Amino acid sequence: MPRKIVIVGANAAGVHAANAARKTDPKAEITLVDREPYPAYSRCGIPYVLAGEIPSFEVLTAFPPTHYRMMKFKLRLETKARSINPDDKIVLIEDKEGNFEALKYESLILATGADPFIIPIGGHNLPGVFAMRTVDDGKGIQEAMKTAKSAVVIGAGFIGLETAHALASNKIETTIVEVVPYILPALFDEDMADYTEEKMKEHGVKAMVGRRVEAIVGKDKAEGVVVGGEEVKADIVVMAAGIRPRTDLIRGLGVELGVTRAIRVNPRMETSVSGIFAAGDCVESQSSITGLPCLYQLGTNAVRQGTTAGINAAGGYAANPRVICSAVSRIFDFELGAVGLSEFQAAKVGFQTISASITGRTRAAYFPGGKEVKVKIIAEPVLGRVMGAQIVGGENVAQRVNMLSVAIQKEMTALELSTADTSYAPPVAETVEPVATAAEIVAKKIRRRR
Repeated sequence: MPRKIVIVGANAAGVHAANAARKTDPKAEITLVDREPYPAYSRCGIPYVLAGEIPSFEVLTAFPPTHYRMMKFKLRLETKARSINPDDKIVLIEDKEGNFEALKYESLILATGADPFIIPIGGHNLPGVFAMRTVDDGKGIQEAMKTAKSAVVIGAGFIGLETAHALASNKIETTIVEVVPYILPALFDEDMADYTEEKMKEHGVKAMVGRRVEAIVGKDKAEGVVVGGEEVKADIVVMAAGIRPRTDLIRGLGVELGVTRAIRVNPRMETSVSGIFAAGDCVESQSSITGLPCLYQLGTNAVRQGTTAGINAAGGYAANPRVICSAVSRIFDFELGAVGLSEFQAAKVGFQTISASITGRTRAAYFPGGKEVKVKIIAEPVLGRVMGAQIVGGENVAQRVNMLSVAIQKEMTALELSTADTSYAPPVAETVEPVATAAEIVAKKIRRRR
């Protein structure tokens, strides 16, 4: 009899788990169950559809319908997993007509993802208040943007900034409200965040930091938000205050949750219950720098975890590495990225750090089109091991973040990074790579301490 594999969740982690399982076991019966009406798509692209940089939501589809047929997957959309019986290895599902069906499994992969955090304040359920998570969220915002003149985005992480970019690009007066005293608090230190905020202001986006939204006001729809007793007009309010792992399906099953309240897994993506694997935004990761649990809820991690889970669920062997938490984005005409720990995060877990930042150019100073790039590098102050970095620049930020990710993974010191044999040509790079320059300054600071 062929192995039966059921995957709950058919987005990044789920579909890549299915792909890996099929390659591992060509004869397995693989069923994908997802509550949404759409097959796997890129959530990351939604703000750029709203900004008009991507022509439609349909373009975001990850795999065409032929892929599921070719791979012999059973794709059950608009279908919810209602319960799991781990003793009999059965998942009870319900389709959109209300019909129930019991799916037998030998391996179950939970790729249930995460839900947007909707702040339970007054007016949070008014028309005109949106999350930024699904295609349907995007379509709702797109429709509201046709008549909106003002908007407020609650939360200043990447999703918040990308949403503000989309709204402002449509000539909508946009304000970001962030309860922490600076934007991008999960990725940047205050100095780099302030630099980014100034660049946002150049594009007409106002940031209210260290402030809390107390209520959303309006009669029949959202008309504004109250911040510190002050009302800020808003025809659109977008909740971008983070996401929470979706774990309701496993309550009472004995599946362990970690300290982050996400599902705890081992390197093979196995949960504490035999036969059940998990991957993606619902799963807790481990930092390779601190060794501590963390949440790394990005598509890249979901794909890697899903692939590992799929191989193991199909009878193969794979282990998922610990994470360094690389992240990049583009807002308006500049890019930003971070990898590893910020100084704040390092201090929070008891690490001392030393850092330096420099502002360089992406091309030779005399070559047209060169753009500013600001690089900050954070290192451990005794041996000088690189622990993190933050970059804001006009171009090529992602490749610099990737370079630094490898440096952290290989435990390079700031001195070693400063001597990297980097390339140069006037149209594409300066003679001295800004990352190497920042690392050299950090290395000098460390030498002075000895």
